[in-house]
Amino acid sequence: MLRLLTLLFCVGLVVAGSVLWFTRAEPVAPERFTALSGDVVHGEQVFYAGGCASCHQAEGQTDDPTRLPGGQRFVTQFGTFVAPNISPDPIFGIGEWSLTDFASAVLNGTSPEGRHYFPAFPYTTYTRMTDQDVADLWAFMQTLPSADVESQPHDVGFPFNIRASLGPWKKLFLNTDWVQPATTPEAERGRYLVEALGHCSECHTPRNLLGGLQTANWMSGAPNPSGKGRIPGVTPAHLDWSPEDIAYYLETGFTPDFDSAGGEMANVIENMSKLPPEDRAAIAAYVKALN
Repeated sequence: MLRLLTLLFCVGLVVAGSVLWFTRAEPVAPERFTALSGDVVHGEQVFYAGGCASCHQAEGQTDDPTRLPGGQRFVTQFGTFVAPNISPDPIFGIGEWSLTDFASAVLNGTSPEGRHYFPAFPYTTYTRMTDQDVADLWAFMQTLPSADVESQPHDVGFPFNIRASLGPWKKLFLNTDWVQPATTPEAERGRYLVEALGHCSECHTPRNLLGGLQTANWMSGAPNPSGKGRIPGVTPAHLDWSPEDIAYYLETGFTPDFDSAGGEMANVIENMSKLPPEDRAAIAAYVKALN
């Protein structure tokens, strides 16, 4: 019996070790970005399309939107996540990172230390970004003001605080597949802005018990992670606005009924208003084409 238990224990260790190895946090290959140089001007557009400031500004911050000390708290059923400092500060921010470090975080959810990031950071959608957009965003991020504010720890209890468990989770839910088809250049641009940069699905799509997005109910609305209210669906079955109404709302925050955006959507409007009109039109075309 003792020999059997010892054998089972050893087999268990081998299996556990194999799973951990197979699901380890992986950085991007450095050579993937070697030939790329970033465009700061375009990087600014990527910054706003990606909503970076919406999460990484300080709580209640009303000054420079490019100052990113972090500190905002996001309450979910898995715990409370706190946005980190992503300013160029070399001590408290990401000033010592390389482009490869940045790309690994954004595309793979992997830290420079080789740890999994929690998917409160929406790398599951950013993973669809083009390499050039990542390089451009990194170039712009390095021009932002430093913030000497220490990042605060997440408040996540057992077992959700076990980062190794995110490896199997990524195997299930981290992929670069597009959810919606696109048949025109405008549709492709709208899809890219919504499904990659804008990460709109992170709020507007319901999740399963493991926290993965239910793609069969794409953009159909979801419970608010904080437990207060519901985030509305934006498919044609839930939203009867015209493409022009949607584009105007993304620019101004005003609805066809003369209401205005509030809550976190106000931050989204602030970002979207800085994009070219054709980008807002492309988002509107994508939303109107949803099933």
